[in-house]
Formats: sequence, C-alpha cells, structure tokens
Amino acid sequence: MNKLELQKTANEIRKGIVTAVHSAKAGHPGGSLSATEVFTYLYFEEMNIDPKDPKKPDRDRFVLSKGHTAPGLYSTLAHRGYFPVEDLTTLRKLGSYLQGHPSMQYIPGVDMSSGSLGQGISAACGMALSAKLSGDSYRVYTLLGDGEIQEGQVWEAAMFAGARKLDNLVVIVDNNGLQIDGKIEDVCSPYPIDKKFEAFNFHVINVADGNDFDQLKAAFDEARATKGMPTAIVMKTVKGKDVSFMENNVAWHGTAPNDEQYAIAMADLEKVGEALCQK
Repeated sequence: MNKLELQKTANEIRKGIVTAVHSAKAGHPGGSLSATEVFTYLYFEEMNIDPKDPKKPDRDRFVLSKGHTAPGLYSTLAHRGYFPVEDLTTLRKLGSYLQGHPSMQYIPGVDMSSGSLGQGISAACGMALSAKLSGDSYRVYTLLGDGEIQEGQVWEAAMFAGARKLDNLVVIVDNNGLQIDGKIEDVCSPYPIDKKFEAFNFHVINVADGNDFDQLKAAFDEARATKGMPTAIVMKTVKGKDVSFMENNVAWHGTAPNDEQYAIAMADLEKVGEALCQK
C-alpha cells in the first residue's frame, strides 16, 4: 500500500472503532484512536500474515499488551478481512466473540489473549524465544501503553528480552501521554522511556509522530535491520486522534460516545476522508 491508501484505511479503521464503542455503550476509544496508524501499518504493510490462514506457522505474531484498546485491534482485523466489519457493532454484547479484551480462543487473527496490563510483553518474549529455539523466521510485535509501562512485569520482561538478545522482538510504546487518571507524568512518570529501554539492552527508536506513516515505516525498517538486540519503538501519538472532542482529552480514555457525540465523531472522520480523497 502507498501512504495515501494507508491513510484512507486508517480513517476507515477509526470509523470502526467509534462505531463499535458507541454500539457497546462502553469501551476505550482514546487509546484505540491514538494507535490506529500503528495497527494499520502492522497489519497492512509490515507483518507476514494471511487472513485466509490465520494460524499459518510462519506468520508474524502480534500481542496487544494494552488489551483494553481492543476496539482498535478489532477494527483493524475486520478491515484486513479476518471477520466481517459488520460484527464490530456486537462489541461487548452478550454472546459476541468480540469481548472487552481480545480472546485467542474466539477471534481469528488474535495470537494472545490480553488480561491485566503488563502481561502481554511477557507473552511476546516467550513467542520470540520460541522462534529462536526452533529456528523459525517469524517476528513478534507487541503494543504497550505508556501508562501500562508503570507495571513492574514490563521491566522483568524487558530484562529477559535484552539478556536473550531477542532481535526478532519489537516492543512498541504508544506514548499518548494520558492514562485513566490523568497525565502519565502526574500519575507515576515513566520518563525517560527511551533511556529505560536502553538500560535493558534494547535498540531504541524514538518516533516524533506515531500517527505519521512515513515515520512509522522508517522505524519498522530500522527495527528489522537491527541484529543482536530487541527493539523498542517509542512513538508520540495523540490520544483520541481525529475526533475533535476526544483529542488529548483524558475523559475519553474509557468512555463511549452517546448518539449526538457519535454523529459529531463520524462527521469529523468523514471530513478527514474527504480531505484524503482530494490528494
């Protein structure tokens, strides 16, 4: 895909996120919207995957460590062809396979179920080590929130990844600056994030705008070329990206839009789409 196609796809994924959370009357739109470009880039450009064969042995693996942003992953999987886009409106409904956190038991394309924050990176380390031990070529990607990295288990896993030189592992930190209780530096500052990962023997790539596809491409290309150590991509993003009243507003970390707010959000995204069509 070229950059414009990726941008248009990301916009459709954002519509799916907002639609799913509105339909569920619950969920986490803010962090799903901040990570939309990285979801899009991974599933439409970076990873070796096949929606027709979700369990193919040599596929690249993805672990959503910040599991509450499931609407972002679900919308991406749906638009990539793993399941019908129409099913996004069943999010969190009784009997739906699209639960509040991803479940590998029910959802095609999900490689690891997400539970408590901080756990996903450990699972990703295990997958990466498994590939090394068995001589497999697949790569492992995991997405963490910047509030999530306040969890101690994250750093135990990072220590392990660095010690085992897991250069097939890419840890992505969605640094949108906000968590459920406010700004991350006010709650329990994890800064400097890059220096911390460097201390655990990671190659670190800082991305000034994680909502920009050119910068994401450069970062993932650099990660792929890095040998002998795992990579951490720390990307600055905008929480609630492209929805006017959600951008950089901590209230939308875990709140669903009502009907009126949904209409405004979809109108915002329609405008973004129209602007992209003019390019």
